[in-house]
Amino acid sequence: MTDHGKTAVSRRTFVKGSALAGLGAATFGAASMFGCSSPAPEKPEEKPEQPKTPEAEPERVPTKASAAPMDDTVVWTHCAVNCGSCCALQCHVKDGEIAYVESDNTGSAELGEPQLRACLRGRSIRRWLQSPDRLNKPLKRVGKRGEGKFEEIEWDEALDTIASEMKRIRETYGDEAMTCHYSSGVCQGQVQANPVKRLLNLTGGQLNYYGSYSSAHISAAGTYTYGGGSYGSSFLTIQPGQLVVMFGDSPADTRMGGGAHTHDFAYVRETTGCRVINIDPRMTDTTCGQGGEWIPIRPGTDGALCAALAYEIINNGWADEEFLHTYCVGYDEETLPESAKGKNASYKDYILGNGPDGTPKTPAWAAAITLIPEKRIVDLAREMHESDPCYICQGYGPQRRANGEITARAIMVLPQLLGQIGKPGTSDGRREGSMSVGLGMIPTGENPVKTNIPTFEWPNAILHGEELTALNAGVQGADKMSASIKLIWNYAGNCLTNQHSDINYTHDILADESLVEFIVTSEIFMTDSAKYSDIIIPDLTSQEQLSISSDGYSDNMIAVIFGAPVYEPKFERRGIYEVCADLADRLGVGEAFTEGKTREDWLRQIYDECREKHADWNMPTWEEGYKMGVWKRKPEVNLSLKAFVEDPVANPLKTPSGKIEIYSEKLAGFEETWELAEDEVVTALPIYDPGFLGYEACTEEYPLQITGFHYKAHTHSSYANNEVIQTAAHHVAWVNPIDAEARGIKDGDTIRVFNDCGEIRIEAKVTPRVIPGNVSIPQGMWHDADMAGDKVDHGGCINTLTKYRPSPLAKANPQHSNIGQIAKA
Repeated sequence: MTDHGKTAVSRRTFVKGSALAGLGAATFGAASMFGCSSPAPEKPEEKPEQPKTPEAEPERVPTKASAAPMDDTVVWTHCAVNCGSCCALQCHVKDGEIAYVESDNTGSAELGEPQLRACLRGRSIRRWLQSPDRLNKPLKRVGKRGEGKFEEIEWDEALDTIASEMKRIRETYGDEAMTCHYSSGVCQGQVQANPVKRLLNLTGGQLNYYGSYSSAHISAAGTYTYGGGSYGSSFLTIQPGQLVVMFGDSPADTRMGGGAHTHDFAYVRETTGCRVINIDPRMTDTTCGQGGEWIPIRPGTDGALCAALAYEIINNGWADEEFLHTYCVGYDEETLPESAKGKNASYKDYILGNGPDGTPKTPAWAAAITLIPEKRIVDLAREMHESDPCYICQGYGPQRRANGEITARAIMVLPQLLGQIGKPGTSDGRREGSMSVGLGMIPTGENPVKTNIPTFEWPNAILHGEELTALNAGVQGADKMSASIKLIWNYAGNCLTNQHSDINYTHDILADESLVEFIVTSEIFMTDSAKYSDIIIPDLTSQEQLSISSDGYSDNMIAVIFGAPVYEPKFERRGIYEVCADLADRLGVGEAFTEGKTREDWLRQIYDECREKHADWNMPTWEEGYKMGVWKRKPEVNLSLKAFVEDPVANPLKTPSGKIEIYSEKLAGFEETWELAEDEVVTALPIYDPGFLGYEACTEEYPLQITGFHYKAHTHSSYANNEVIQTAAHHVAWVNPIDAEARGIKDGDTIRVFNDCGEIRIEAKVTPRVIPGNVSIPQGMWHDADMAGDKVDHGGCINTLTKYRPSPLAKANPQHSNIGQIAKA
């Protein structure tokens, strides 16, 4: 028996196994003087800027091992984790190992012509792929769920067990009892978890989910306001000298790579000289590193600020009523739907205090809630009015709260009031837009199961699935669920525990084998979530397989990265498509699953279909693309709602009214019929509501708000076990000096952060860059606790402290809505 919670293989064994595995023959790419090396290999010979074509079969991408190892083989591939970017990597391979990594060096690299340069996370991938902690053989659980005790087994036993359990559970409980769990560990690439979903669909179907942990609230807000979507105009529309107002949006922290918005926004700021105001509880690197003004705000109170700004805009006659009367529903009595007229139910009535609550939403009212000085609110409203155009956007931070949906809608109202939509330099209050080449995916086929639940509801679907309905849990496609979840397939995901809420609570659910009866995980490391598996199969990373990907969330480029395997598969690791093909044979759907196609065949088909769709783009052939490594094209500027504003009759929105809905009749219906707790609000108007576990919930015992944020050292939990990156960007809790002094805490002290959910230990960073009353902790560090003992987490995983309770409308994760206390450890 092996405790795989520890290092699974010795370094000597790992190096020996790696050497035996041989060297991949893909030799696309070119070297440059900008290599990222540790330790540094011998300096490679200079290679021409355009790489040479490898000797290979004339019509196939080379995937077999070379007859003899080369001194330095350059293999193009890409990062694949969920940071919002997708950057190119050139891996220099020597003797079957990555010697060092450089990134994209094609093109001019001028500010307006970006390269898909990887950040330090992607450039550290050598240590990640070649870690001695990689999973190498299939494993079977031999201890209790969550203990991390497993024994190695052969592939046949693993596959036979998985196929047998799939049959048993489907026959016993029905198709809804099966699900492929939400995950994002390999979100860049055209394969992802689709082979698992395809297999489940071909064998009877699976319980579906909608929404995501990232953006379910803003997606719901966008649906009920604009008819769908989370994204507005691209940064490239920003005009010289204009004002940009960002609510909780920091591209420099969240979308760092060269193939994402960090580059785009830096380019726009430098070329336009625009003025940037960032409203956030924490002074982010978008402000601190690039300039602009930081307006500190109490977490979760953005909606109150928006209401006060609206008060100033309306009260001073700055509202663009021609725009509002033409394009919007619910601004005033005149634009309300018939069902709401005569009830003082308009947005204008709410703001001016003529609505049911009778409270004018003045700057003084908002100052007491937000902690932003009244004068600054007054001045901000005037500055937004005077800036024409004015670009207003929001990140995912304000919406990832208990009142996230209503907050996202409140922010969207501001550009509507000002008429700052549909013309150059404007957006619509959603997140900055992006462009994509539009590559498809390996098809999952039709799912016979139509029941669809919110992603965050899965623990409730385990505990009492048959009780979840459309009215109490947001079930779609059916009035209610017919079965509880009994089988979970977890592919490349750490959301069973680490990235989910209330880890201690979730541990108890997953550890109870009478609830979920079988959990299979395909992973590359023994993550905290993997410890709850019955069978673990060792996966190949995207870089170890043939993989193509478009670039990430970017508006200054669309691109395709052609990734070849950096080396032959090592040990007994296998790709998910090939694993699912073997399972399909065991389950009698082998031919239907593959359709006679290999992984390469599917990827070729996906690419060729995209190339045919964009025939005027002059995209390279498959073979030409793999010689290039990366193909790029500069897109047109994306201006949100431009067609709608130009002709709203010919281009209606996908809302019930065809217009922008400040007042939503559909939400008014939910307000009347949904089963909600007393402290939950679903409302037709984007009012201010503090939400559960907001600042008003703070007590003498738990006087602080605790919020998470995305951090440079890891993408969610990906790379969090890469020590070189954690050393470069240390994982610490940000504490304001006022809160630290009151508790005798100094910079660098180890502190306890605790509440009713649990306790973590983490180093304190005492800094004025976070608002008093709030402790900010980077999300994603690996949970490290004795779950059979005190359950104190020494890894600094904030989800030990987050409450499991879905938000009212989207039934999504309110993981920034927390209260607690800190003390010196």
